[in-house]
Amino acid sequence: MKKTFSFFLLFSLLYLASANTVASPIDFTNPYTEPTDTVPYIFNEEELPSCNDTLALSPAFDLYEDWDTENIHFRKCNIDSLREISKKITLCDNNSCGYVHPFQGKVTCPFGAHRRYYHCGVDIDLETGDKVMAAFDGKVRIAKKSSSYGNIVVIRHSNGLETYYAHLSKIKVEVGQEVFAGDIVGLGGNTGNSRGSHLHFEVRYLGQAINPADIISFTDDKLISDTLQINKQTFNYLAKGKKAANSTANAGKLLAGNVYVIKSGDSLSAIARKYGTSIDLLCKKNKLSKTTILQLGQKIKI
Repeated sequence: MKKTFSFFLLFSLLYLASANTVASPIDFTNPYTEPTDTVPYIFNEEELPSCNDTLALSPAFDLYEDWDTENIHFRKCNIDSLREISKKITLCDNNSCGYVHPFQGKVTCPFGAHRRYYHCGVDIDLETGDKVMAAFDGKVRIAKKSSSYGNIVVIRHSNGLETYYAHLSKIKVEVGQEVFAGDIVGLGGNTGNSRGSHLHFEVRYLGQAINPADIISFTDDKLISDTLQINKQTFNYLAKGKKAANSTANAGKLLAGNVYVIKSGDSLSAIARKYGTSIDLLCKKNKLSKTTILQLGQKIKI
């Protein structure tokens, strides 16, 4: 009886000892060793991003105040503040996929002032259905249909730039999607305010357009440099565009009123060219001769 009790006591002690023994660490060098148990990681509520922190997940969150997925254009910053800065932006580095030309086609309309509007991008000739690719790595902010741009994709990049891909026949990405240079964002088309199939491509910084030709060689289909220097010269085109718009508006008013006021340096030939008429017609309407000397402040009919 004593032997039986001693055996039972010894067995109980061994069982209790084994139950309280700490498991030995796993030998990861032994491919046949498997963990006997795992402890799930419990998230601390303070570690979870709040709704106010979601902006931190978007590219260039330190430059932009929000992540707007409805309005195509980010509200334009004060251009004077941009003129006062000089900032070097990295376009490509070893941590990115580099640059991929959106579509290898002929530029049919460059950036700049046109007869009745300012063209804030470049138009690249293509056929409907041609694949359009993301120029840089980034995140899709806009993927929707617009009355003017047609089907458009806007991608925001970590350096603060945004690239626009407009007049697409089909959109191949979604808002919030991470894309890499060379990923297909859509198919070329002729949607929106467009005459003929082409890709309208824009580059913007804080809502202000930048001439893509300052960044990209459209003859070689590659970047001019891996960096972009933004300074007051970058946005000098705005003053020129405003001057051209005012000239067009003034010309429209003059034509509507059918009267022109002579300024210093004016001549009948220059006025005729400006308003698409002839010297003979100007002379006939105003009872002038071709040798008449125009006077400052003189009003003539156009």
